[in-house]
Amino acid sequence: MTAAKSADLPSQPIPAAAFLAGLTIRPERADDAAAVEALHAAVFGPGRFARTAFRLREGVPHDPALSLVALKGDALVGAVRLTPMRIGATPALFLGPLCVRPELKNLGVGKTLMRRSMEAARVEGHRLVLLVGDLPYYWPFGFRAVPGGAVTMPGPVDPARLLWAELVAGASDGVRGDARGG
Repeated sequence: MTAAKSADLPSQPIPAAAFLAGLTIRPERADDAAAVEALHAAVFGPGRFARTAFRLREGVPHDPALSLVALKGDALVGAVRLTPMRIGATPALFLGPLCVRPELKNLGVGKTLMRRSMEAARVEGHRLVLLVGDLPYYWPFGFRAVPGGAVTMPGPVDPARLLWAELVAGASDGVRGDARGG
């Protein structure tokens, strides 16, 4: 498994449907770790370690059955991770990072990873997913703004970017507390 290099990818624009037709989505495996980390570094840079979202995941392994990779041939072109967490006493999942090779954005890779990971979490019986992100992008996947004061993150977060999605209707009812990994 390797992170995709520019030479491995098409040099001419291609239709999104054609690109997605040749894409393989599967659960992340241990041997994907280096390629996923290289993709995170390429997309988010070294500043990712200082973000509150990273601090929430720190020291807590992501769930490899729910964390997915997107492959074009043998090249890793996208990934999403879901990590177990709690909001107060309520179990939840923390989504992220979601990343796609920059030159492949807007082809539907991220949206495909989102749909598949959310469905996998639902099938496994999870009820609630939290993330830090842009509401217009995540709205179609069922994410809504967390009500003010309901979740306390382990560092600063723009409240408008703190989102959750119920995988089961009513899963966020009465949920309040500190967000922590585990």
